[in-house]
Amino acid sequence: MSEDTRTGITDAARSFGITPEDYMLPARDLIQMVDPEGRLLGAGPGPEPGHDYPVPADEDLLEAYRRLVVGRRINDQNSALVRQGRMAVYPSSHGQEACQVAVAACLEEGDWLFPTYRDTVAVISRGVPPVEAMTVFRGDWHGGYHPGKHKVGIQSTPLTTQLLHAVGAAHAARLRGEDTVVVALCGDGATSEGDFHEALNFAAVFHLPVIFFVQNNQYAISVPLARQTVAPSLAHKAVGYGMAGERVDGNDLVALLAVLERGVRLVRGGAGPLLVEAQTYRIQAHTNADDATRYREDAEVQEWLAKDPVKRMRSYLTGRGLLADELQARFEQEAEQVAAELRNGLNQEITPDPQDLFAHVYTVPTPQLDEQSAQLAEELIREEAS
Repeated sequence: MSEDTRTGITDAARSFGITPEDYMLPARDLIQMVDPEGRLLGAGPGPEPGHDYPVPADEDLLEAYRRLVVGRRINDQNSALVRQGRMAVYPSSHGQEACQVAVAACLEEGDWLFPTYRDTVAVISRGVPPVEAMTVFRGDWHGGYHPGKHKVGIQSTPLTTQLLHAVGAAHAARLRGEDTVVVALCGDGATSEGDFHEALNFAAVFHLPVIFFVQNNQYAISVPLARQTVAPSLAHKAVGYGMAGERVDGNDLVALLAVLERGVRLVRGGAGPLLVEAQTYRIQAHTNADDATRYREDAEVQEWLAKDPVKRMRSYLTGRGLLADELQARFEQEAEQVAAELRNGLNQEITPDPQDLFAHVYTVPTPQLDEQSAQLAEELIREEAS
């Protein structure tokens, strides 16, 4: 363990009045603050020292819930657009939206987010225009949005590669002396990849300001978690790399905000990288090309439907008197506006320019690219003339 890492962990542990070992290990019980019925938990012996979290401010809860309502509508609308043939594929995060809006809500303007292909809700919640975020899923243009403008990496299907990009961005930011936190999203299946090991090891050794946020939705396509690891939890893997880990209920938006807000603050303050595992569930199939009934039972899906993050948060806010019918209607209206924007934008027919093949390969085109571009231009002229 490097001296920076040892010092960061020791200082963080001291701030909570616990040992470095207790700081690095996740809590024995899943961090949960609101139960599936929307009741704030307070009974029992209380959380372990160093793993107790305050309830976020009311305005933060309402803002996160607004994003949650919009996120659910995004998922439903995109799934419909796939069935209409307006997108080639859509990996829905229905049931996981709380994870995605929480992580976007906790980042500051200069921080970076590196998503997976399933994290469209997080991308849009971070500020990427909805149609730009979905452009890549219709097979058009170069990723749809500018990563540098929004501080959001491009969604792509190669598994786990975004974690390496995230630690590279964090390392570059540290070398430049920037006050930047990077959050790298991945699923439980990514933890079985070599890139996961390389990214976590690099981040720990170089003491980088990265949060690895694992959305454990129980399946890597069709492979259940039990066939991927026998560790007590995915968060327990953190200690092997010399970083802290934590487990949180991924359908509890209140707990997610509390854990991630503190995580961002710790990482920004020099505590070193952090691994957070959110236990959630992928309600719909892996993609529209998947038949989930071949590897899981409907009873299992129904069990998780009862833990729905949107219903849970609405019940909690309503019970506290924070969410009036008028405010709920306003959030739903905004969600419909986003859905309409997606429909209108993705229903427009695109006329691609073949020369775009050469426009964004190199900053200064190579002679070979110039030659190929000229050859294509001549072929297009001949085709039009004929």
